[in-house]
Amino acid sequence: MIQRLSALLLPIILAACAGGEEIYAPIDDVASRAYVHGGPSTLTLYTVISNASNKGAHTSLMINGPQRVIWDPAGSFKNSGTPERGDVLFGMTPQMLDVYIDYHARKRYRVVEQVLPVSPEVAAMALQIVQSEGPQGNATCSLSTSRILARLPGFQGFPVSYFPKKTRAAFAAKGASQRVIYDDDDDQNDALIGFPGRHALGARG
Repeated sequence: MIQRLSALLLPIILAACAGGEEIYAPIDDVASRAYVHGGPSTLTLYTVISNASNKGAHTSLMINGPQRVIWDPAGSFKNSGTPERGDVLFGMTPQMLDVYIDYHARKRYRVVEQVLPVSPEVAAMALQIVQSEGPQGNATCSLSTSRILARLPGFQGFPVSYFPKKTRAAFAAKGASQRVIYDDDDDQNDALIGFPGRHALGARG
């Protein structure tokens, strides 16, 4: 069920893979928002794709391990419920994940969500790596994410690429399940995120 979530949002501006800003929320804020999802350990790749050009616009990686976070390199998502340190978004509860997806899905963009089960050890290693990376430069979302994946056990030889759709294809080849999320929100939807209108194809896995 899609619920109205706009009350959770800070003023935000969409800019795909256009970060580079150094943001380090206080450790106390990060610790107080830490969220442990439970369930199987997974890596979830998010790829934002233009509906007009069919080109990739952004790549991010959700890690469900000792806690659930999103590695959002050069991302523009900002919310008080998900304190950020060095391009890592903490406090990724189910509700905040819904906000994150709604922020990126809109008339001009769809979101591909790919879920891949991994061992607890791999998830813990991925969490450790993203917390050590720091803020990434503009247009490096796919590059930095694919580099991180290539360092993980079971991902040896994972192709490193600037292109989100290439990273998505390589992640799919690992056996990830997939769903595609469409939304009819206006392109300037910072005040509309979370409104009804999302349409998902496929299964979460």
